[in-house]
Amino acid sequence: MSTLPSQRHLFSIPDEIAYFNCAYNSPQLNESLNRLLSGIRAKNHPWERTPASFFDDAETIRHLSSAVFGGDAEGYAVVPAASYGLSTAARAVEPHLQQGDLILVIAEEFPSNVLPWKRTAQEVGAVLETVPAPEHGNWTQAILERINRGVKVVAVSTCHWTNGAYIDLRPIGKACRDVGSVLVVDATQSLGAMPFPLAEVKPDFLVAAGYKWLLCPYGFSLLYVSDQWRSARPLEETWLARHNAEDFTALVKYSDTYMPGARRFDVGEKCTATILPGAIAALEQLKAWGIENIAVTLSTINSAIVAHLEQLGFQLPDETQRCPHMFGAQLPMAHTGNFVADLKKRNIFISQRGNALRFAPHLHVSEHDLNRLMEALSALAK
Repeated sequence: MSTLPSQRHLFSIPDEIAYFNCAYNSPQLNESLNRLLSGIRAKNHPWERTPASFFDDAETIRHLSSAVFGGDAEGYAVVPAASYGLSTAARAVEPHLQQGDLILVIAEEFPSNVLPWKRTAQEVGAVLETVPAPEHGNWTQAILERINRGVKVVAVSTCHWTNGAYIDLRPIGKACRDVGSVLVVDATQSLGAMPFPLAEVKPDFLVAAGYKWLLCPYGFSLLYVSDQWRSARPLEETWLARHNAEDFTALVKYSDTYMPGARRFDVGEKCTATILPGAIAALEQLKAWGIENIAVTLSTINSAIVAHLEQLGFQLPDETQRCPHMFGAQLPMAHTGNFVADLKKRNIFISQRGNALRFAPHLHVSEHDLNRLMEALSALAK
């Protein structure tokens, strides 16, 4: 593992912009933009597209995802949104649930990992149970204390989206296996920015939106499906997932056989000519940097911000309860201003979620950005 220098030259970010808000939306790589533009231009010449053009980019995505995040390439599906992937998981799991079964979610979870389970609970008479926010800040322990044989689904994130509070899914995964519960993970706020021990956690389904820490275009997301669920019913019945799909002359010979692996869970129109080339560029860059190196670098940046915030009287979660790439800080009790708006006036960008200021830098951040942020925080905290 090594700390990476600022990679600002790979992005198109003006010098006067200090952007610490990647948990909201990441900046796009220049190379992704170049490939997206090439893909858009390719639509001008549809006669140059072949049947293979509908499939090749998705296969590249599968292999890149396996190389970067682990798991086998056959387990990855290309989906348009985290909500699509989580709805896919809910559709697959629903036939295995009965009245009174418990579906566990966490308090103030992002809607994408709650709404599909609310619908599933309504359909089968299951009960949606919410783990309240722990006073001690230890989400891992709070979740573990709720997992028992009545819990049939545990739908959680890798960290809390509002403040980056860490959730250790390794013991949670084991607890789910011990009681026969399905584990559905929304990794949107960490995949690409910190290592995810897929082989240890062993989730049944893993979902991540692409436009945050994956640095991918909006409209691209990833779904990983464990081997035991790859024969489940998909969310949609796309012809592109059937075994004869590459033979366009035989499409009216409707096939009942799906392509192998998780391909049945792909969204029908994968935007292979437009969106996927940009996603491929982003995944290639993540692979070149190395996820562990990204995490170490972002942790170094955030440690400097944390130390400064503590001096200013902000309340920070314990280091053991923080992710390396993003964190939330509680405002000093005496402060009544709007930090987000005041920082924005200085071209410094963060978010507020709930009562926490959320800091989420990426490798484009420079020493100059960091100094500007600290100077502005000092001025505003007076």
